[in-house]
Amino acid sequence: MTTIRLPRPGGVLEAYEPRAEPAPALATGGPRPSSRTVFAAAHVVADPYADSSPGDPDSPAAVDWDATLAFRRHLWSHGLAVAEAMDTAQRGMGLDWTRAAELMRRSAAEARAHGGRVACGAGTDQLAPRGATLAGVRAAYEEQLTLVEDAGAQAVLMASRALAACARGPEDYVETYGALLRQAREPVILHWLGDMFDPALAGYWGSSDLDAATGTFLDVIAQHPDKVDGVKVSLLDASREVDLRRRLPRGVRCYTGDDFHYPELIEGDEHGFSHALLGVFDPLAPLAAEAVRTLDTGDAAGFRKIMDPTVPLARHLFQAPTRFYKTGVVFLAWLAGHQSHFTMVGGQQSARSLPHLARAYEQADALGLFPDPQLAAERMTSFLAVHGVAL
Repeated sequence: MTTIRLPRPGGVLEAYEPRAEPAPALATGGPRPSSRTVFAAAHVVADPYADSSPGDPDSPAAVDWDATLAFRRHLWSHGLAVAEAMDTAQRGMGLDWTRAAELMRRSAAEARAHGGRVACGAGTDQLAPRGATLAGVRAAYEEQLTLVEDAGAQAVLMASRALAACARGPEDYVETYGALLRQAREPVILHWLGDMFDPALAGYWGSSDLDAATGTFLDVIAQHPDKVDGVKVSLLDASREVDLRRRLPRGVRCYTGDDFHYPELIEGDEHGFSHALLGVFDPLAPLAAEAVRTLDTGDAAGFRKIMDPTVPLARHLFQAPTRFYKTGVVFLAWLAGHQSHFTMVGGQQSARSLPHLARAYEQADALGLFPDPQLAAERMTSFLAVHGVAL
């Protein structure tokens, strides 16, 4: 295979020899893991031929539905559940509410047809960014919760930018979430997304003090434990997640959303463990599924042997500004052959630098994440050429 010259910061080019074979876990799928519930938050595939303009409210996101649903089937084939229409799908960063609603309906129908599990994000993104009221926030949540449940999917109550903007304090969160949980038909997953993923969510749960915010979060759960399947925590703070996990009511799960510390959190300790709902499991799906199935057998060392080497790639993809991690995720999906192009809704393909994407390719290739390393190398070479890298 031809050596590739990868760009580094400062204009330096370094030779890299791509691997010849993929990791064995990519060859076949497998059953669902049994000891942990594992969701991969999935990206959407844009329609590269659509004449749409990022940021134009009259130019909605254009989605390639065939490729998007094919990627969900890929995740299900490896035994993972799909977390749909959430942050990884560019919810609020290119994917508008109308397309998100269609995505949820289509994905839920696809799950029924293929025996997959899907949970969908219910939020308030049909509201204008400013001027929302608590009554409007509640009505928006109710509309989306109804859509998810009518589609036959589990609901994930996502953090709301509108609620963060109009809430006067912790009591408004307790009242809003309490009303939603009382009317939910089935237990939901509550999602706490940190402001490193979305700056508009700073001070969520009524306080910028994370200890106080955690107290409010736990109060909401304690008042409705029968309506909460679990909580997804995306704060990138392992010790805080472990503390929260130990304080949850019996029967309420913790789904780690920590893309920096997931191996140790999923493995757990003598007091318990975290399940998973992770954006990084979009590119890592085959390895993640194989690792958790290894953990199912009681082989924690084998689990860590597979998972630990993936952490440098995860930390690279999710480095600050963390909210742009989707660019690397979609780039790897293109290199892996899951889609025919590197185009994203909202024009987000431009959100990461050339050296950043080159490093993501190198790390993913070293892990054996590309089913066809030759194809990945050819696509990487063409991408570099378009960006002026002399080969």
